[in-house]
Amino acid sequence: MSRIAEELADKLARDVIEAAEALEDDRLVEQIAQAVGASSPTTEELFRTAVRVRVAEARARKMLAARIAKGPATPKT
Repeated sequence: MSRIAEELADKLARDVIEAAEALEDDRLVEQIAQAVGASSPTTEELFRTAVRVRVAEARARKMLAARIAKGPATPKT
């Protein structure tokens, strides 16, 4: 059951992140987390974890893209 719960929480996280961006609503993730937590604290934690992982990964990819766009590092002499 844990795998199913993780998959469902991750799917919800993806959908909520996408909706929050489209709606320009920074509070949507928190509102959904509280709604989920009212009936299942375990699912809430899985959801929050999935959101954190996905947001961190997106930030890292943005940083990587910016670094690649800068080109090679200047060699030290």
